[in-house]
Amino acid sequence: MDQSQMNVVEHLGELRKRIIITGIAFVLSFVVAFMFVQDIYQFLVKDLDSKLALLGPGDIIWIYMLITGVIAIAVTIPIAAFQIWKFVKPALTKSEQNISLAFIPSLFFLFIFGLTFGYLILFPIVLSFLTGLAGDQFETFFTADKYFKFMLNLTLPFGFLFEMPAVLMFLTKLGIINPHKLVKMRKISYFLLIIVSILITPPDFISDILVIIPLLLLYELSVTLSKIVYRKKRALEPTVDLN
Repeated sequence: MDQSQMNVVEHLGELRKRIIITGIAFVLSFVVAFMFVQDIYQFLVKDLDSKLALLGPGDIIWIYMLITGVIAIAVTIPIAAFQIWKFVKPALTKSEQNISLAFIPSLFFLFIFGLTFGYLILFPIVLSFLTGLAGDQFETFFTADKYFKFMLNLTLPFGFLFEMPAVLMFLTKLGIINPHKLVKMRKISYFLLIIVSILITPPDFISDILVIIPLLLLYELSVTLSKIVYRKKRALEPTVDLN
């Protein structure tokens, strides 16, 4: 086996190790979260006027697994990011290692902030609006399956979308992108974010608007933060003396 083949085998072995560690972290997080899933369920439905209905004996298990899975994903995100960092660390300079490592905690907090925004702000507004449309003409009846699917469709995407500022700042810090490119890509980015908002919301115009506006503001915030990082990066670059 030549040197290049040995390097490939070593890299694959290292990648396998990182994937296994991430998988173990997810499973442990899942198990711990499942131990408290009933309390978490009670917290999520505490504001409902009536109990959610079940259409089959397996529905409650599916709901519990869904809630537990989201919590496990949130806990695993920084661990997975750290394992990715460990895998690519040998290919990074010392400066790039420090920069990338510093951004890992922000991924977790932004994911939690995105979930919180979706659950506490966006979800109640959209739910209230849609139930208000029914008025007295319909009997409102929520099943656990439909209710939690609707909740996750509005909250979980925001957990990932709120990672956008940290990701763009990180890529700007590494010099992969710059705010000028982000400004040029604004129309395409807006179009993609609008498509995402339509896919994750119920098929009505008001819900789409309530999701589109935060996403566009989030992109503009990302551009602004990228500009700040870019200016600081340029200020720290050594100037060339032409004399």
